This record gives sequence, structure tokens and C-alpha cells, in this order.
Amino acid sequence: MKPTGKNAVENKEASVQTIDHEEEVIDFTGVKTEEFYDDIDFDNFAACDFRVVKVKNCEEVPKSKKLLKFTLDDGSGEDRIILSGIKQYYNPEELIGKNLVAIVNLPPRAMMGEESNGMILSAIHEQNGEEGLNVLMVSNRIPAGAKIE
Repeated sequence: MKPTGKNAVENKEASVQTIDHEEEVIDFTGVKTEEFYDDIDFDNFAACDFRVVKVKNCEEVPKSKKLLKFTLDDGSGEDRIILSGIKQYYNPEELIGKNLVAIVNLPPRAMMGEESNGMILSAIHEQNGEEGLNVLMVSNRIPAGAKIE
């Protein structure tokens, strides 16, 4: 039997979990972002398959100054390999276990003798003449393979 009236409200409130976050204060003085691109139509945007992917492993690509090789759980039951040129911004170990956002329906691309099957999404900006990059990370409460809409 479902609770009604006051009990229903109390039970609903009891099931809500709160997460306390301490907000880090970041100084964005001197930040510049890239120019915006021309508009695209909705059908082209909708064709992009954005998914949550969990980093199972991340390692440097031998002989590459830029690339990290990600082994990802994309919810399909098979590992997905994506290479990303973010080596100067992240140590591979700090990304293992994180949930990231990727486009998973790009055609495979050969990079340094490896095949990359998608693209990890990142936010880039310039601050005080230096490029900054942050990989888009989402909550570990979202399952691998969840579609971003």
C-alpha cells in the first residue's frame, strides 16, 4: 500500500540524498574562450552519440608527446579504446575510475599506430596567455553507457 498524505511527503523526502560540495573559488581573470562556430541544423547535432564512459585504464602512448590511451567501459559489454591528446594536462593515473563524456559514433581514426574509436570531450580556454584544458567529468552515480541528451 502506498503512503498517502503527510506520510507520502515524509517518505519522499527521506529517499532524497543530498551531496555536500565545498565550492572551490577559482579566479577566471584573464580567461578567453574560442570563437563560436556557425550554427548547425538539429539533425546533424542529433546524429552525435554522446555517452558516459568509465575509465578502466589510461596510459601514455609510447613515442607520443601528446596522446593518452583510454580503455573505457561504454556500457556495451566490450572495451572501447579512445586516444586523446591531453597528456600535458593529466597524469593517466588520475583519470582511472572517472566517468567522462565521449562521442562514440565517430569513424575509427588511426593515431600513432593505434585505432581510436571516439572522442573524449574537454573544455578548453586561454588564461593569461596559456591554454587550459579540463576533461568533462560527470558523477560516478551515472552508469557507463548512459546517453547524454
